[in-house]
Amino acid sequence: QVQLVESGGGLVQPGGSLRLSCAASGSIFSINAMGWYRQAPGKQRELVAAITSGGRTNYADSVKGRFTIARDNAKNTVSLQMNSLKPEDTAEYYCNAHIASGPSGVRGYWGQGTQVTVSS
Repeated sequence: QVQLVESGGGLVQPGGSLRLSCAASGSIFSINAMGWYRQAPGKQRELVAAITSGGRTNYADSVKGRFTIARDNAKNTVSLQMNSLKPEDTAEYYCNAHIASGPSGVRGYWGQGTQVTVSS
């Protein structure tokens, strides 16, 4: 059984910063790409940032220059440093990871989500 557990969401004023963390645990052989998605009310879930096992990153245009994704392969964790937050960043943020766990091969796993609210 594999679990992704997120932490670090909350309420922040515009221009502020938050750091999200996600830890993968369970029967893990290897982790390929890891990433963060978000879903605002009434909108589809969208990719925010992703990082490969080799450290190559990809960002949504809306967060480039403000958000930074990083991972610790030894600890099976991924983080998202969010700076210069805007009200439009308000959403439920979800951790995602492609994990090889036992004989079933690689599949995607999701965390439970953590709420980020940017408001004055």
